[in-house]
Amino acid sequence: MQNYIRKRAVKIGLHIQNTSDTVRQTAEVFGISKSTVHKDVSERLPRIDKQLAQEVKNILDKNKAERHIRGGEATRQKYASIRIN
Repeated sequence: MQNYIRKRAVKIGLHIQNTSDTVRQTAEVFGISKSTVHKDVSERLPRIDKQLAQEVKNILDKNKAERHIRGGEATRQKYASIRIN
């Protein structure tokens, strides 16, 4: 694995650990695809730093479990704004 990829994977892991961002939010911050973020944290990071990888996995699992709530809230806000106009 090339050095810049290792550094990127660790930076992404630390970012998710500090902010609890989703994969989509993290991809936007770093200017890379969701697939790259996912590959970095699920495949590359465990080979570099197992403890950080486990913490990131726990955060992403929590985000995934809450995903339906965020989607429902976005839909509620969308239709609330339509009723006002």
